[in-house]
Amino acid sequence: MTHDAPLSQDTQLVHAGSDPGRQGGYVNPPVHRASTALYRDTAEMDASQADPLKRGTPVYGRFGTPTGRAFEEALTVLEGGHATVATCSGLAAITTAILAYVRAGDHLLVSDSVYLPTRKFCDSLAALGVETEYYDPCATGPEIDALIRPNTRLLYLESPGSTTFEVQDIPAITTACRARGVATIADNTWATPAFCRPLALGAGVDAVVHSATKYLTGHADSILGAIVCTEESYPLIRGAAIRLGQCAGADDVYLGLRGLRTLGPRLARHQEQALDLARWTAAQDGVAAVLHPALPEDPGHALWRRDFTGAAGLFGVELDARFTKPAVEGMLNALRIFGLGHSYGGYESLIVPADPTTHRLPGTWSGRGPLIRVHVGFESPDDLKQDLRTALEALHRHDARHTAPPMTSPPAPGHKQ
Repeated sequence: MTHDAPLSQDTQLVHAGSDPGRQGGYVNPPVHRASTALYRDTAEMDASQADPLKRGTPVYGRFGTPTGRAFEEALTVLEGGHATVATCSGLAAITTAILAYVRAGDHLLVSDSVYLPTRKFCDSLAALGVETEYYDPCATGPEIDALIRPNTRLLYLESPGSTTFEVQDIPAITTACRARGVATIADNTWATPAFCRPLALGAGVDAVVHSATKYLTGHADSILGAIVCTEESYPLIRGAAIRLGQCAGADDVYLGLRGLRTLGPRLARHQEQALDLARWTAAQDGVAAVLHPALPEDPGHALWRRDFTGAAGLFGVELDARFTKPAVEGMLNALRIFGLGHSYGGYESLIVPADPTTHRLPGTWSGRGPLIRVHVGFESPDDLKQDLRTALEALHRHDARHTAPPMTSPPAPGHKQ
């Protein structure tokens, strides 16, 4: 391999954002906990004000420290972007990126399958004069084109969809939007740049957002977000982050950078264990469907095979329609290894109930039974299956108790029938 040959992603994961020559010879960048930066003289102070994006000499801790810069540089390389903006959470990355684009009077297109907090934020934009329209995540390019209005400013997508895992045709969507002058933002939290790079699909999105809290950090010990930008979108998004006071804590960006170093092997393990458990779960009595794009029977499998190089450890399980909410709650309460908790992407297995019918548009979610979301961690696959087996048995017991015909009382002694 020559020195100028492109590096594989595994190598980039190890070395991107690290420069031991700038780090006193140490492999890991130190944690810079800093607020005030001092200038050598007034000339340097004046020069710092000439940089509206605050990317030159240190200005103030809120605009970034060397630790944050290292994380941003690494993620930029992995996503194939121009620059990255770190934020205090995944939701902060989402809201900052959207607010960078929309203004009063604009029309915003959003996938109907997005993360629920994203949806709640977009709904709140009505107070600012922004109209949000939710579209079917299975829409084709021409169908997206038909939804674009003269005042459509931005399309926001998440693929696969949160909780229901529809895979969107990002190349067709970005091509349709680019032709009409509409910007696009993609949430890539599920796949990470290890398995998908939306900036390179079709005409390419204008920005990629991440809840780095999840797979990028990978240890359930940090709240962190990031926005990876193109050269054209970076000034807009970086400027919005500055105006909104967005910044990420020094310890969080350090943990995010540490997590990137092991992202490859961690995701490989998540993928292996999740696929094994998904196949096993699909064969269990009481399971109507498993929502996992890497399964051949999944409706989004062909798009997943075309645009993704792997699958994360998160998928959905649709139960039979006959099961009631109390029965599902009994199932979840019977679990001992799977934690009942939100988020995902850590080493631990998690499970939560989900109900898309409370907020989805009519017709875009065809599921009939109760839905649960499963994140598969690094525990023994046999232990995880046994935990789910026990929980499913509790589900069936509850169902049997509440659906069996009522028993008749035995006749009293001596009573003639």
